[in-house]
Amino acid sequence: MILPPQHPLSAGLTSDSRLVRAYRGQRSDTTPVWFMRQAGRSLPEYRELRVGTRMLDACLDPALAAEITLQPIRRHGVDAGIFFSDIVVPLKLVGVDVEIEPGRGPVFGRAYGDAAAIAELTAIDPAALDEASAPITEAVQRTIAELNTTAPAGRSEGATPLIGFAGAPFTLAAYLAEGGPSKDHLAARTLMHADPGAWSALMDWTAELTGRFLRTQVVAGTSAAQLFDSWAGGLSLADYERHVAPASAKALAFVHDLSYETTDASGEALTRSVPVVHFGVGTGELLGAMRNVGADAVGVDYRVPLDVAAERVGPEVALQGNLDPALLAAPADVLDDAVRDVLRRGRSAPGHVFNLGHGVPPSTDPDALTRVVELVHEAGA
Repeated sequence: MILPPQHPLSAGLTSDSRLVRAYRGQRSDTTPVWFMRQAGRSLPEYRELRVGTRMLDACLDPALAAEITLQPIRRHGVDAGIFFSDIVVPLKLVGVDVEIEPGRGPVFGRAYGDAAAIAELTAIDPAALDEASAPITEAVQRTIAELNTTAPAGRSEGATPLIGFAGAPFTLAAYLAEGGPSKDHLAARTLMHADPGAWSALMDWTAELTGRFLRTQVVAGTSAAQLFDSWAGGLSLADYERHVAPASAKALAFVHDLSYETTDASGEALTRSVPVVHFGVGTGELLGAMRNVGADAVGVDYRVPLDVAAERVGPEVALQGNLDPALLAAPADVLDDAVRDVLRRGRSAPGHVFNLGHGVPPSTDPDALTRVVELVHEAGA
């Protein structure tokens, strides 16, 4: 499917942005930077806006979701925004009983850890998400409307790209099998081996649901898509490749057929696909396999240096990451040295998007994030 002419990529508003170029494995005037889970983790204006509003209610309020998405872009001058959402939003939209409990995370009305429960869950048609996604489409479009009229820092034209966001099939399945958060994801890993048929049905279903959720955001206007696998790091490489990777590939397939028409420097017409990023926590041993599911760029957490990650994913893959979030509270000279080290190691990859190696800690001083952005733009030139 070719994206419509008004899409930011098709219209040329973001197709040559620092972010999109980096995801394509190209360098521009400086290294782009954005932060995962940025707004809700540190900004006082976010906390003020969220008073009295539950997380999923905020995600499904288009005006609120758009404003929360825009807050860190305005404050920090980052090169991209990440759409404000949660990985369980598509589950909520198709009628699954789930809420996010403060301090705990997603909690379901029941666990889906056996064949009978999974059969009940998978009886819900994932295509129902398409009709239920109007709040998501509106929120993305509201955000894009403002981004398209605001030039990014340091650039005289273009717009700040928005990144779509969805949870990977395994992370969704891990929560569903347990009925909530788990430290070891034992229910999911047990189901994987004890009942491969039920596990396969669950993964196929979560793959289609989250893939449709990601596609909705891209069609509505995001310029890239990130699949976030919070819990894949708890798996062996063999289990990941056999029991998880096919579902992640299926989810990303919902974005891979989305493309846009543009021209190169000589004016020749080109058709390009929407860039896809795959990030996981604790996935150092899985980086090559995560690339193989169909990622243009691989996000790396803080445990693996970027030059080592570059060797694992191959020479043609862009990297994203990977400053240790703990360093945001370190003395300024220590933080600055760490930022420069990440930038140096990131030169091992054809393209590099600076980010943290996980989410922003809630106690972070927002000024530290702004300082990082300024240093990345200066030292990454």
